[in-house]
Amino acid sequence: MLLGIDWFFILEKSILIAAIISLSLVVAMYSTWAERKVAALIQDRRGPNRAGIFGILQPLADGLKLFMKEEIIPNLSNGFLFVLGPGLAMLTAMMTSAVIPWSSHLELFGRNIDLQIADINIGILYIFGVVSMGVYGIMIGGWASNNKFSLMAAIRGASQIISYELAMGLSIIALLMLTGSLSLKTIVEQQQDHLWNIVYQPLGFLIFLVCAFAECNRTPFDLSEAESELNFGYHQEYSSMKLGFYLFAEYVNMFISSAVMATLFFGGYDIPFINDASFGDAHGQNLLAILQGLSLFVKVAFFIFFFIWVRWTIPRFRYDQLMRLGWKGLIPLALINMVITGFIVLLKANDWHF
Repeated sequence: MLLGIDWFFILEKSILIAAIISLSLVVAMYSTWAERKVAALIQDRRGPNRAGIFGILQPLADGLKLFMKEEIIPNLSNGFLFVLGPGLAMLTAMMTSAVIPWSSHLELFGRNIDLQIADINIGILYIFGVVSMGVYGIMIGGWASNNKFSLMAAIRGASQIISYELAMGLSIIALLMLTGSLSLKTIVEQQQDHLWNIVYQPLGFLIFLVCAFAECNRTPFDLSEAESELNFGYHQEYSSMKLGFYLFAEYVNMFISSAVMATLFFGGYDIPFINDASFGDAHGQNLLAILQGLSLFVKVAFFIFFFIWVRWTIPRFRYDQLMRLGWKGLIPLALINMVITGFIVLLKANDWHF
């Protein structure tokens, strides 16, 4: 019934979706600037320094360049799939943000506004479902180009993503044994009352972190887009904003992966060394929600810096080394971690004795 629709709820969710999409794009845009600055610092260079103070306007100049470049679609390519590939890569990168709790809630106009688009009780399953769709963007782009080198790079990327998704899923199963919930908001609230999950699952976090590098196609796992060694990558035939979508999707994935790691293992929006409930009672819920959002963003910024730092520190793996690490290294480690965690959970459920 029309009168039964909560229009304010629809409005607040629409504003939240627009804000998160805008934030993701801005963070992705300035992650490129940060990457070039960190690389310059490591290599004793200046980095971008002409467009604006400290080169702060360089991402805008790069974006304008992508918009102004000629739009090229190869004659022998599949035109529809050629356009669908980068769009699908960008869409799947953005969809993951829907279940991440960015803060607790705001109190406006007599309503509690949750700063989470969708608090579903299968949030982690949703993330894995969406992430697994990202491989289609790579495969479709590489195949639709009708270029054998692009197709080979797409196959490399697809096999890499599928391989490391297995280890990532197994590392999360151990965490779910401890939390007993698939809801990201519930996992954050549990960490507010106890120690962060990194204390209980250090090996699981390490496996998840390595797999996140592989899922985001970041060095040392960027073989699907290795420019100098393997004749570019799956987006070799792309130009203009279709290429920009692939490049932006990588940085959006990096941002969202950082937010997921912070949420699962580092308390999410929990402010360290502060009792959030007491602070909210003393200073108001709205100030608490803002500070909680900043706390999550600081954790995300640290992980983004770590992604960048590793790229300019560790050399790229060979393909056989990459696959060996995934199948013979991380998956057995994740299985061992899962078995040990299950054993400890069983002992605790039986009061530490059988």
